[in-house]
Amino acid sequence: MLRNLQGVLAAAPHAYVAIDEEGLVVAWNPAAHAMFGYSFEQACGRPMAELIIPPSLRDAHLAGLARCVADGGCRIVGRRMQVNAMHRDGHEFPVELTVTVTEDADARLFHALVQDVTIGQRVSRFAAVEAAVSRGLAEAESSDVAAARVAEALGVRMGWPVAELWLADEERQVVSCTARHVRGDLRLNAFGLKELEPGIGLPGRVYAQGAPDWIPDLAADVTSFRSRAAARIGLHVAVGVPVSSGGHTLGALCVYGDRIEDPEDTLIALLSGIAAQVGQYLERRRAEELTVELAKTKDEFLALVTHELRNPLSVITAATALLDEDLESLTTEQQHEQLRTIGRNAQRLSVIASDLLDLARLEAGHVAIDPVETDLSAILGEALAAHREAAAGKNLTIVVNVPERLALHADPHRLRQVADNLLSNAVKYTPTGGTITVTAAADDNTDEIIWAVTDTGIGIPAAERPHLFRRFYRASTARERRIPGTGLGLVITRTIVERHHGSITLTGTTGPGSTFTVRLPRSKPDTTAAPGAPG
Repeated sequence: MLRNLQGVLAAAPHAYVAIDEEGLVVAWNPAAHAMFGYSFEQACGRPMAELIIPPSLRDAHLAGLARCVADGGCRIVGRRMQVNAMHRDGHEFPVELTVTVTEDADARLFHALVQDVTIGQRVSRFAAVEAAVSRGLAEAESSDVAAARVAEALGVRMGWPVAELWLADEERQVVSCTARHVRGDLRLNAFGLKELEPGIGLPGRVYAQGAPDWIPDLAADVTSFRSRAAARIGLHVAVGVPVSSGGHTLGALCVYGDRIEDPEDTLIALLSGIAAQVGQYLERRRAEELTVELAKTKDEFLALVTHELRNPLSVITAATALLDEDLESLTTEQQHEQLRTIGRNAQRLSVIASDLLDLARLEAGHVAIDPVETDLSAILGEALAAHREAAAGKNLTIVVNVPERLALHADPHRLRQVADNLLSNAVKYTPTGGTITVTAAADDNTDEIIWAVTDTGIGIPAAERPHLFRRFYRASTARERRIPGTGLGLVITRTIVERHHGSITLTGTTGPGSTFTVRLPRSKPDTTAAPGAPG
């Protein structure tokens, strides 16, 4: 009879389990195998309590079975109830079951139809999570606080051992872990990275592809070192969804679980809903920050006008008045000196106006970059020759480590502009007796030229470095020393480099000073890709 029953229930969508009065398994269909991890051969004849009843519930289960056997007082018969069951790998999960009893001349049997309700409970919990996320985003006083609340809601309310929110830093072409919630008993070790390159690891892959990704078994994911590190600390499954807004991918929302399971479209859909909320929040914050940024830019432009423009204008006005009033009493040399003063300050105004126009044209794309086969070594040589007199006036030592030729496909006029900006800054901000080092070399592994200008100057505080490529921004070290400047040269430099599909970064040095590193492709870039686009 049981063999026939097994055949009937083989195609049943719910798990079917039958035990005898001793609690031993006598029937077990394929759905039970899939749900609990034991085959029929592995389960048959063994106590059900040891197979699928969590340790905390076994005493109650055995007591209830004893009552049923002794006097037929089975309170759970015919009732639909929810309890926790246990998988072969030890993890617990919620199930809904219905128990019936049959008797014949041979024996009394207890039958249970069991349904895994993990997803249903997740959907219910997700409603609470979405509400918590909405409330957290609305009340957060900063993006960092909002990110932490999202990760906490997923970790605590959904029971994920690790929940992470990664956001892209497009300027540095990395994705950074903005918030991470970790269950208290976990030690992340090598898994707990703060940054990844686009395409690397689950967060980097989700960001680069702009699509959800599921890793059902982290230990089997041999393509990612981070997956292997996750498996070593007891994590088994991971899912990530992109955080997007307006068709633009901003980052990735990733969660990691401690049990292996199959991909579930419902879970991805629910996580995507949370990610959409985060994306909309970040877009609103970006709009608010842009408004603040525009206000700052206006203030900084006014500061430029009042200081960098007013000062040379005042000098020109004073020199002109002196010539007008005392021309006849001035010697010829004094007259020439006043004219030279007017010329120097007029040139200063011309440079400011030229920088403003150049930046506007470059950012608007109205100035063409005309790349040809050229030699960076020759360009650097010309720029160094042009700045040696100014360097000698401050007794600066210039160290050059550049090969005889560095061929690349680029606009020589614009690269000369980059070289002049970097060298003039190094000379301007390096005190008397300092050193400027210029290096350039080809990297055959990346088919790039890496070019760096290092100085022993006044340096830039670490907290201010992310703002240095912003229009009109000047470091506090320059303002405090009243060193003149417009805050436009580095913005123009970065724009030119990025139009060449390259990058420029600023790093601190072990001592005083700064290092600007430019990376440029040696060969003709693929013009179908956006400059600086992560891949």
